[in-house]
Amino acid sequence: MADESVADRLRGFGVKGILVQMAERGQILELKCEMPQCYHPNGRDKFESLATERRLWAPSRDHYPILRSAGGTLRADNVRLSHIECNQRDHTRRKQIGALLLAGESLEDIADTLNRKKIPAFHGTKRWTAAMVREAYVS
Repeated sequence: MADESVADRLRGFGVKGILVQMAERGQILELKCEMPQCYHPNGRDKFESLATERRLWAPSRDHYPILRSAGGTLRADNVRLSHIECNQRDHTRRKQIGALLLAGESLEDIADTLNRKKIPAFHGTKRWTAAMVREAYVS
């Protein structure tokens, strides 16, 4: 429905809590994945219901800019809308890259490692580069 609010659309996907509250307050203006890298094959604005079996592309709360693992909380100043799959890939990628950085590896070496392990690169690209590794870790 063209006149349906963002909050109503989120509710239609089965979302409750902070994302709906933010949409009601005009803090989420569009139903689109706000992750720096969205992996949905059909675009940032495509979502599915939380009631679907796999739920990969259902709406999700991403703790940002302070990650949950770093003590970030679900508050309007620390949440963005994402797909479950985009959120999970981002978290996994950050952990992998962070561990390799702590081990002293260069960005080029990390890109080679990710490519060798067949870790999916950014949507629309086939291989990791040093610049992509840096962007993935700091974004």
